[in-house]
Amino acid sequence: MAWIVLLLSGLLEAVWAAAMQASKGFRRWRPTVLFAVAMLASMGGLAWAMLELPTGTAYAVWVGVGAVATVVLQLARGRERLSIVRSLLLVLLIGCLVGLKLVS
Repeated sequence: MAWIVLLLSGLLEAVWAAAMQASKGFRRWRPTVLFAVAMLASMGGLAWAMLELPTGTAYAVWVGVGAVATVVLQLARGRERLSIVRSLLLVLLIGCLVGLKLVS
């Protein structure tokens, strides 16, 4: 269960990152509220997962999932472009996250 919560928390990291950008420096209230709620839920999930998982592993997976999800979200919204090198690096990052799961 801790791994599922950790993955969901990592996905919420992408939500709060996108909401932070959309808030335009916290001047728009709806994205600002979404940012705050998603960030609290994301950090809360990370903290909960750390009760069962090693801190270093949990934090690395949380950041990695958030990073990959943020890039995918920005690609889907047309705000970033996908190159071969970027694709390979994302695949490598995902492989590292899977590796951490396998050795934990």
